Amino acid sequence: MSSFEVTPQSMFFAEALPLRSGASIAGYSLAYETYGTLNAERSNAVLVCHALNASHHVAGTYAGQPKSQGWWDNMIGPGKPVDTDRFFVIGVNNLGSCFGSTGPMHVNPETGRVWGADFPVVTVEDWVDAQARLLDALGIDTLAAVMGGSLGGMQALSWTLQYPQRVKHAVVVASAPNLTAENIAFNEVARRAIVTDPDFHGGHFYAHGVLPKRGLRIARMIGHITYLSDDVMNEKFGRQLRDAAASGAAYRYSTQEVEFQIESYLRHQGDKFSEYFDANTYLLITRALDYFDPAREHGGDLSAALKSARAKFLLVSFTTDWRFSPQRSREIVNALLDNRCNVSYAEIDAPHGHDAFLLDDVRYTGVVRSYFERIALEVMS
Repeated sequence: MSSFEVTPQSMFFAEALPLRSGASIAGYSLAYETYGTLNAERSNAVLVCHALNASHHVAGTYAGQPKSQGWWDNMIGPGKPVDTDRFFVIGVNNLGSCFGSTGPMHVNPETGRVWGADFPVVTVEDWVDAQARLLDALGIDTLAAVMGGSLGGMQALSWTLQYPQRVKHAVVVASAPNLTAENIAFNEVARRAIVTDPDFHGGHFYAHGVLPKRGLRIARMIGHITYLSDDVMNEKFGRQLRDAAASGAAYRYSTQEVEFQIESYLRHQGDKFSEYFDANTYLLITRALDYFDPAREHGGDLSAALKSARAKFLLVSFTTDWRFSPQRSREIVNALLDNRCNVSYAEIDAPHGHDAFLLDDVRYTGVVRSYFERIALEVMS
């Protein structure tokens, strides 16, 4: 159980935010949470960026909800690797998400109707711009560190390029400089599952009083397969039948019944996801993943793209993560070294696949703890 309680907050922004698509959005709100205390010099702030289906609720629990731990509660809090007795940690829910910040489920103030599919396309760079505005409003000019895993790591990397003077350290975990064609393909199959659901109604399903749950279930099942390693799947489920004892381990020879434990697990994950996640948000966020590619404007030269970075970096990857493989982290490391940046890199031999960045591993948490102890010494000096 977490050792501290937190309260979500929200901030409204009247001024229009220009987006990379050429559109803009005004009158939006960002949900966020803070942990720890901002010091007098305002030099101990750490921004944590979230991945696809996470939110601003990074750490702690909500009052009266003991099972409401934040998604990175094992990493952030008093005495934890990112120690909130030393650092002022900020978690922000990105624009277009479905956990409190303005998104497709909200009303477009210009039309008086729910945004739905008309919500503008957002990019990683747009999210970073929105986060920078929130920090401005909080009176934070410079970040001791920006940190994130997976899509959150992309945001951390983008911070060092969009606002190089505002970031001292960047911690990029289980991430990549862009998505491979295979990753984009997985995202597209998941999106097609959603948009071809009869209840999707072109993204305006809210007006019909329905939800495209079938599509969301399949999208989540596809995603979940890619987050786990083959070793973990085999160890956890193998070819075990769902009711092996009751059925005498005999197959039913049915094309539609759930027979294997892995099938039951994936359906459970899909059912759960479809109850709380928004379909249009899923489309928006996976597109933001697809679009991220800082090297694109530099002819594919990542070293040239990272030339403006001034931060010190810690990158962490996991050996069995085939969705964001160690090779992709090493691409970033090599490009940063080309620019003579200060880089630390840890490649953790862990069996858990992409999900390893959310789990406890003493080598992984030890690396992060040591790095943030170095940052704390800088902040206090």
